[in-house]
Amino acid sequence: MTAHRILIAKPGLDGHDRGAKVVARALRDAGFEVIYTGLRQSPEQIAAAAVQEDVRAVGLSILSGAHGRLLPEVVQQLRQRDADDILVFAGGIIPEKDTAELLAAGIAAVFGPGSSTEAIVEYLERELD
Repeated sequence: MTAHRILIAKPGLDGHDRGAKVVARALRDAGFEVIYTGLRQSPEQIAAAAVQEDVRAVGLSILSGAHGRLLPEVVQQLRQRDADDILVFAGGIIPEKDTAELLAAGIAAVFGPGSSTEAIVEYLERELD
């Protein structure tokens, strides 16, 4: 497997990043190169970092309930930077009923509560290779 570069980001005002760090660690352990942006990133900051770091995918972790606004905005910001080839996936506290809307907005996959890190790794290996 090629060491694909993945950006993990926490959009909005979430103050908890344990889940993001667990996913980042699992991706690193699986051979991915991971860049973690830290807490409280705006969609603009996330898209700019994704382009600057030349990543293949962006993983967004969100717990605040603002997923319906913030996640599509990250996709829009990537499109504005001609970077719509970057795969965007999400995880966190996202109600199942909101998944279809996020997928329609350009989020490639949503991993809700209880998703395994193995499922995320397998998904990225399949989609990026």
